[in-house]
Amino acid sequence: MAQKKMALACSECGSRNYTITANPNRVERLQVKKFCKHCNRHTLHQETR
Repeated sequence: MAQKKMALACSECGSRNYTITANPNRVERLQVKKFCKHCNRHTLHQETR
């Protein structure tokens, strides 16, 4: 069975730069500081649904 994927979107520009596997046990959206190649700096990325 294939795993479901979620995207991480930059909170500054909104581009979806990263993908992660979906975790059904997570109740809140994942927030991680990652590098955004469009903003050219580290920004907060949030899990999209």
